[in-house]
Amino acid sequence: MMKKYSYVGIAFIILIFGIYAIPKIVAKFKTPEIITIGKVPSFEFTNQDGKTISNSFYENKVYVIEFFFTTCPTICPKMNENMVLLQNEYYGNLDFGIASFSINPEYDTPKILKEYAKSHGATLKNWNFLTGDKETIYNLANKGLALYAGENSAAEGGFEHSGMFALVDKKGNIRSRLDELGNPIAFYDGLDSKSIQMIKEDIAVLLKE
Repeated sequence: MMKKYSYVGIAFIILIFGIYAIPKIVAKFKTPEIITIGKVPSFEFTNQDGKTISNSFYENKVYVIEFFFTTCPTICPKMNENMVLLQNEYYGNLDFGIASFSINPEYDTPKILKEYAKSHGATLKNWNFLTGDKETIYNLANKGLALYAGENSAAEGGFEHSGMFALVDKKGNIRSRLDELGNPIAFYDGLDSKSIQMIKEDIAVLLKE
């Protein structure tokens, strides 16, 4: 009798565990809600190959935006290491792209950008490293996307910028998933592995739209 009741007890525990665990498993695989938080302003810059790249290049593509500079001694290497992970995740998908804007365009010429791209493993056809007028780039960062970029002689490398990635859909809209409280996260942390996983998942969702 003791063994019989023990088996019943174990079965009951498993049943209760299943009742509580199933919603969590379902939530884990639930497609995230991704809202629109803005529009990418029109832009036109020069890429690492000396070609003019504008918004039209990214029409009907899902893409990720970052601001960086090639001589950055702090966060840029890690940001671009994680950007390469996104590149590799969607490599060969012509509907995915990346736009990396230099905030030190006076130094970051197309030649410098091409060397940087090569040395950091950027081989995606739709990944553009962009340079141009500094004031125009800063306006795009600070006013157009609300991703901070600026000069600061006291900062390492002489510049400061956000380490966040912006996710853009096929229509040029900036998109964001919601957090646990239902608020938009706005941007994705380019230095955080969990955030990189989130943007991977959200890119997949937008590619299907």
